[in-house]
Amino acid sequence: MNIDGPLVSPSWVHEHLDDPNLVLLDASLASKADGSGADSSPQTLPGALFFDLKAHFSDPNAPFPNTFPSTQQFEEQARALGINSSSVLVVFDRQGLYSAPRVWWMFRTMGHLNVAVLNGGLPAWKNAGFPTAAQPHRSAGGGNFSANPALERIRSYAELVQNTKHPEFLVVDARSQGRFQGTDPEPRPHLKSGHIPGSVCLPYRSVLRNGALKPKDELKALFEEVTGGRTDLVFSCGSGLTACIVLLASEVAYTSSPYLYDGSWTEWAELQGLKTL
Repeated sequence: MNIDGPLVSPSWVHEHLDDPNLVLLDASLASKADGSGADSSPQTLPGALFFDLKAHFSDPNAPFPNTFPSTQQFEEQARALGINSSSVLVVFDRQGLYSAPRVWWMFRTMGHLNVAVLNGGLPAWKNAGFPTAAQPHRSAGGGNFSANPALERIRSYAELVQNTKHPEFLVVDARSQGRFQGTDPEPRPHLKSGHIPGSVCLPYRSVLRNGALKPKDELKALFEEVTGGRTDLVFSCGSGLTACIVLLASEVAYTSSPYLYDGSWTEWAELQGLKTL
């Protein structure tokens, strides 16, 4: 079984629930970056495994949040979940579409292409009337997942600095207009808001409707308006998470540009000395 495209529907997942290669990954976070909560109920999809993005799939020694882990760490943690190289992965979260795109992008960056996001997440699954389980499993173990990383997808601070001097790509910032323009505060209060010179703003909420991606034609028009038709895109946000929502939307409806500034505004503001104190 192969997944055709970066998104699957609740009905597709329900139809394939009994496939032995299907692995459902619940990537839900306790809260969003702005501190707002989500559906905190322990409900999940039947048989889903808990994908601990913060504790197991981020670099524990990095100075910035959500930093991409080493290939070794990623492989070990994926195997601990029982993920195989032959696994068909579907990622979802309780918010609808929030943290799951980050996990989808990570697996793609690690060379695992048979992965998709459940469009609309757990809310869409429940709205379709499909059954839920009480809570996700913590581990299955014994997987043989092997990474084939394409680390050029992870753009660095040095590359972003160079791009401000000699532009080669367009940075698309997924934060709100207020944070981008420097009129609203950052969720990390010691950092000033603002934006990377030369970047454009496409807030992640603008690509969503009712917790799922908007229709393709609406997304395409939105990207064309914001980017001026450019396709050489690198995505950014506050800490590399919500940028993946906009990256996913681009993959679905505009252009395949899988590049992410992993450190995002948190790293940029820290290293540029853009602090409130």
